[in-house]
Amino acid sequence: MWSFKLLTSPALLLLAVALAQSAVVPARIPMEDTMHPDLSAPATKSAFRSGQVEGEDTQEYWLSLSKQHIREKLNFVRNTKKAKNIILFLGDGMGLATLAAARSYIGGESEKLSFEQFPYTGLSKTYSVDKIVPDSACTSTSYLCGVKANYGTIGVNANVKRGDCAAMAEENNHVFSLGKWAMDAGKAAGLVTTTRVTHASPSGVYAHTADREWENDALIKEACGADTTLPDIALQLIYGEVGSKLRVMLGGGKRNFYDPASYEKGRRTDGRNLVEEFQQLDPNNVFVKNQKKLLKVNATETGRLLGLFSGSHMDYHLEALDNPDNNEPTLEEMTQKALEILQTEQNGYFLFVEGGKIDISHHDTMARIALDETAELSKAVALARKMTSEEDTLIVVTSDHSHTFSLAGYQKRGSDIFGAAESNAADGLPYIGLSYANGMSYEKFYDTVEHKRVDPTSQLTGDFWEPFPAMAPLVSETHGGEDVGVFASGPWSHLFTGVYEQNAIPHMMAYAACVGSGLKACD
Repeated sequence: MWSFKLLTSPALLLLAVALAQSAVVPARIPMEDTMHPDLSAPATKSAFRSGQVEGEDTQEYWLSLSKQHIREKLNFVRNTKKAKNIILFLGDGMGLATLAAARSYIGGESEKLSFEQFPYTGLSKTYSVDKIVPDSACTSTSYLCGVKANYGTIGVNANVKRGDCAAMAEENNHVFSLGKWAMDAGKAAGLVTTTRVTHASPSGVYAHTADREWENDALIKEACGADTTLPDIALQLIYGEVGSKLRVMLGGGKRNFYDPASYEKGRRTDGRNLVEEFQQLDPNNVFVKNQKKLLKVNATETGRLLGLFSGSHMDYHLEALDNPDNNEPTLEEMTQKALEILQTEQNGYFLFVEGGKIDISHHDTMARIALDETAELSKAVALARKMTSEEDTLIVVTSDHSHTFSLAGYQKRGSDIFGAAESNAADGLPYIGLSYANGMSYEKFYDTVEHKRVDPTSQLTGDFWEPFPAMAPLVSETHGGEDVGVFASGPWSHLFTGVYEQNAIPHMMAYAACVGSGLKACD
């Protein structure tokens, strides 16, 4: 444990503060409040026009707002009906700072994302068995299978370390998802993602693997031997105990289902075309590869639907808007089609929907894209809530982990969320309100020869691809370890309040739907 010697004398404390201020803080910054510096330019009415809401300068406005909030809470009636349908939305990497910044992005600090209007909220603790800060693999095991596991593993318990082929082969180490629990109870299940359908988060619905990277046979053979019989993740989606029964599977990742002879970007080495095999399994199985074909799918005439819209991850929403030849569906469109198909099921369904590229853009410190992907998830959630009834459909929205993304500074209300803070830093240069604790953009914003910061405003042009400042140089920005939000609406949504372990989420959803082997509302 670390130990610290504290200065107990008030005089010594004052002296230390004075010396520190004189050494590093320019004289033009008021000394009386260095933590909350006085902004030099007075606020003008026009500067606030797009940010403030009329009446905010009165006590009555805030009193009325508080009364409204209390009345809304008092009017909430706990819904203790059985949930016929359960939907889990995941904003991969969508930490609390991302939510706060996204509000400004969609219209203002007082705005709410669609799921922030849900009546019940909580916080989940995201650590894994072996790491304080987790990845998307072990967390998918947690929020889908109800068991915390080791970093990099999916659908297995903590007896399996990452890369342990032998432990993966032991079926006693396998754990199953809420998707299987629902199907065992006679419901249908499906998944939607903007990443590869074999990526870490969606794989938690159906796969059991000692390494999230084993998405095709070439990778698992490289790790476990050319003669291994262990199935890769793509193979598990088509033939696995759970994957082979999923009604809807939409996202990217074609490369893991083909060899190069069938698809030039194919990465399989076993000569198989898993998409063709999927179609041959049942005449009612439908495969689509672009937006146009997806939108034409007739829900009542489709048995199982597989949609692979890109070789790897799908395009960012802003990237797709910028491309006139884009032929990929949006997350909202995929969610709608998945619900249309699942709503034909008499006994109800479980649907997993991931906005997966929030995470990927954060890893590249591309804040503009991360906030736009968050807004896209919000649209999909709003659509799902509109297409379903709060009486019989539980919707839960959460994240697997956060990022080192930070929202800081003292910007005026309504100012550009991507702009500089009002005052300069102690080195006399501006600083950006959005930044990261680490990442590949470090050297773009720090002169490693002169050992000083580069003016960040000189590096930002407004292009959506551009990275934002990072404090420590890494090839890829890391996840964060703080709790993430959980938002719930529908039957038994009041269970999702408080602070709890992430692995409690599927058990609470199963309780509401009366599926699985745990506690059930129907008992």
